[in-house]
Amino acid sequence: MQTHVPTTPFGRRSLTLAHVASQIVATSRPPEKVVHKWRIYQAICLARPKLGVSERSLSVLNALLTFHPETALTGEDDLIVFPSNVQLSLRAHGMPISTLKRHLAALVDAGLIVRRDSPNGKRYVRKGWEGESDRAFGFDISPLVARSEEIEGLAEEIAAGIRAVKLARERITLCRRDIAKMIATGIEEGVPADWPGIHVGFRAIVDGIPRSPTLEQLQEAADTLSQLADDVLGLLKSHVKTSNLDPNEAHSEPHKQSSNPNLFIDLEPASREGGTARAVPDQQTPRGGEGRGGALSLRNGAAGVWRPGRLRQGRPDFELARFLATAAVARRMLGISPSAWEEAQRVMGEVQAAIVVACILERSATINSAGGYLRGLTAKAAAGEFSLGPILMAQINAPLKKTKMRPDS
Repeated sequence: MQTHVPTTPFGRRSLTLAHVASQIVATSRPPEKVVHKWRIYQAICLARPKLGVSERSLSVLNALLTFHPETALTGEDDLIVFPSNVQLSLRAHGMPISTLKRHLAALVDAGLIVRRDSPNGKRYVRKGWEGESDRAFGFDISPLVARSEEIEGLAEEIAAGIRAVKLARERITLCRRDIAKMIATGIEEGVPADWPGIHVGFRAIVDGIPRSPTLEQLQEAADTLSQLADDVLGLLKSHVKTSNLDPNEAHSEPHKQSSNPNLFIDLEPASREGGTARAVPDQQTPRGGEGRGGALSLRNGAAGVWRPGRLRQGRPDFELARFLATAAVARRMLGISPSAWEEAQRVMGEVQAAIVVACILERSATINSAGGYLRGLTAKAAAGEFSLGPILMAQINAPLKKTKMRPDS
């Protein structure tokens, strides 16, 4: 006797044309086709955004697959699993029954499983006279076999997009590092060029990258930075050629460390390097000096550039670039993480964030965590509760307070 394959769900659940299409796909799988159930599940997880299912729906699908005893799903086997809601909830890490039903419906709507409901809506298997499985009612997972090529193709598209984003980010990181170091070299070596203007343009490109950029935005930024890197390298090469520098002398001559910390440009601005330990001035050895002396030199240099009186004087772009470079060095010296520094620049603005870092440097002896302090100020600035005025006034009044507290000689 020919058995009837149920096509409609039990109870009040409606049947849609999409459900009918899923059933057609499920029944059209070739008998010789074999699919590894966990590999196809991994492909579904990767292609999840294109399939329109949530992470919790996939955890329910994972639980359903555990009820099929075989690892290989074939086109000729009966691929209906029939766990009760209680059993399925336990396999889904204790998911509530109401939530479980909602995610099962989502999997059906996505065409990943098909309902094969019994006359009373229960899930069970009917045994024959000899104990073999005669008929099963539950969830048919055969669409995973029938749609395996489609799902794997979607997963490959997602993977290709992820790889493209990673490559674009790598290009941006390399270009940023090259440009920043070449600008620093140009300033230190006295190469004739508008280095402050180049630095401002460089930061404008970097700051123009959105916090959550698309692939197209990343590729556009990478192309722009790559062109800028070529232009800056061309300036250095042209200077080398016109100066008739001897490569042998350049390599044999001992390295000269710049004594002016204001000339340093942030070598990898807002990059994702590690190193979150807080730097203590008398223990850390920053650029531009050794031990305590170098730290004090950097602090004094920063204080000289950012003083409020000078900030109101409309100094030239070169001095502004030096000030921003000093703040970038101070950021590393204080142990402020790149993510905290980038967030502060995004919320406060590049100049205001640099002023805040300079103030933190002046008060580093009384601040336990410079990075945490900066993040707190950034959060206040994002909420509109931060003003730079009180910090600057406190910095101005600090020497006066020290003078008043000093005992008369």
